[in-house]
Amino acid sequence: MGLPGSVVWDSALLGYDLGGEHPLHPIRLDLTMRLAATLGVLDGVELLVPQEATDAEIERIHDAGYLAAVREAPMAGWDVGHGLGTSDNPVFDNMHEASARVVGSSLLAARQIASGATKRAVGIAGGLHHAMRDHAHGFCVYNDLAVAISWLLDNGYERIAYLDTDVHHGDGVQAAFYDDPRVLTISLHQNPLTLFPGTGFADETGGPNAPGSAVNVPLPPNTGDGAWLRAFHAVVPSLLAEFRPQLLVSQCGVDTHHEDPLASLSLSVDGHRAIYRTVRTLAEQYAGGNWLAAGGGGYALLRVVPRSWTHLIATVLDRDVAAGTTLPSEWTRFVDKIAPTAELPLTMSDGRSVDFEPWDGEDGERVDSVIKEVRRAVFPLHGLDPDDPRD
Repeated sequence: MGLPGSVVWDSALLGYDLGGEHPLHPIRLDLTMRLAATLGVLDGVELLVPQEATDAEIERIHDAGYLAAVREAPMAGWDVGHGLGTSDNPVFDNMHEASARVVGSSLLAARQIASGATKRAVGIAGGLHHAMRDHAHGFCVYNDLAVAISWLLDNGYERIAYLDTDVHHGDGVQAAFYDDPRVLTISLHQNPLTLFPGTGFADETGGPNAPGSAVNVPLPPNTGDGAWLRAFHAVVPSLLAEFRPQLLVSQCGVDTHHEDPLASLSLSVDGHRAIYRTVRTLAEQYAGGNWLAAGGGGYALLRVVPRSWTHLIATVLDRDVAAGTTLPSEWTRFVDKIAPTAELPLTMSDGRSVDFEPWDGEDGERVDSVIKEVRRAVFPLHGLDPDDPRD
């Protein structure tokens, strides 16, 4: 019997490199794939090699003029605009080609599922969820998952749920499908009053033709594993049960971690592992087992991202890695060579409990006011009772 999932990867994806001291450093991808391989997660797995997406594919979401600007930017001696050339989105060599390959990675994952070759696919280089139709935004040049969802909608899918667990609001994907009733976008993120991009409030619930198609859960700073999972379970399963997606697309940014330098949520690697296992279960329950997973944010490059995304890959492949698994010496020696002063964790766990009390309709925890606000904003639009915890 074959594996339940496919893995999209090629070292050429490391070419999406914003340079210098930019926090989105490709080393996080390289170290993840090395760790997954060293732990045996990838044993016998044929990695699927993506090609660059074509202009026509990228133009499902992005304007042709924007593609031209991205192509010109590395050679241009002038300001090309479109959000390019900023500190967040610096221009780099072969920017179009590298960005198009990231889009190609998510399209390849989508095609694997659509063809029936597999039920699940994961590509950690994807998840560039901020990119907008005509401009780069938040480290993201092209919106690979929006392109993949658009392609899926034209190739047999009529209901797709997008679930974004990055610390930042999934604004680019929401914008692409805000008025499309075929796509349900759900984003759990740090309160936008306290973090980029400043959107993702509970009252953002979809356009006039698609009321309820957008769901936003703005969590207070310092939210930890238990409260995060309490909010997730109070909102997401009920909506998926009602929406009945044919496919679950998830952006799995790990900048929710308490060590992440760019944000202020307080999750652990154990919390991330619990999220992935929960998403896998929800895909089985409500989406026919179909699950496309991508990476996203995450800026604790050595200590967090490789461990969390190795758990993601393992979860997609049903090769779950036990939390207490020791980090292999082969991997830690490699990291020591490139970062000799780094203090590495010892295991695939942070030693945190992921137990939580399910929401019972009362105000027992700080996060409960958010739960009530979100449910009251969006549940009635799906025929659900916002005040009944059974819904």
